Amino acid sequence: KEQFGELIEEMLESELDHELGYSKYDYREKETTNSRNGKREKQLRSNYGNIEIEVPRDREGEFEPQIVKKNQRDISSIDDQVLSMYAKGMTVRDIQAHLQDLYGVDASPTLISGITDKIVPLIKEWQNRPLSRVYAHVVMDAVHYKVRQDGRIVNKAAYMAIGIDL
Repeated sequence: KEQFGELIEEMLESELDHELGYSKYDYREKETTNSRNGKREKQLRSNYGNIEIEVPRDREGEFEPQIVKKNQRDISSIDDQVLSMYAKGMTVRDIQAHLQDLYGVDASPTLISGITDKIVPLIKEWQNRPLSRVYAHVVMDAVHYKVRQDGRIVNKAAYMAIGIDL
């Protein structure tokens, strides 16, 4: 739940970077009179329960977030979609088309690349988190895929283990 909130916040930050034309603390690239103007708290409902996020603001009040629109409180449909897009390894163009079809969000490839660049460290942190020493129940499985590798089609397996702690 907390990580999903951080994910949404990073996506909003990336959206503001794209809107302003420069990333946070990179004033050399600034070509606008508009700038960041803090954040405001917002409560959202999702499939994971209530989430509190901080939405970035701009000084001139022109920033219109597309991921979580102004006055939008329910994002239960977005969370699974965002995670599934990343998990499926979709290309930037695929994610762009997906966001347009589902949410009417017109996101440029640059914006999507910025979002994924900010999301990857959060996912790496989650993947490298310390695990419990003991699990009461462990389920292991694998999904087999045919993938193209070095000009050939080969079988690969994606292994997963789900552990329920004490």
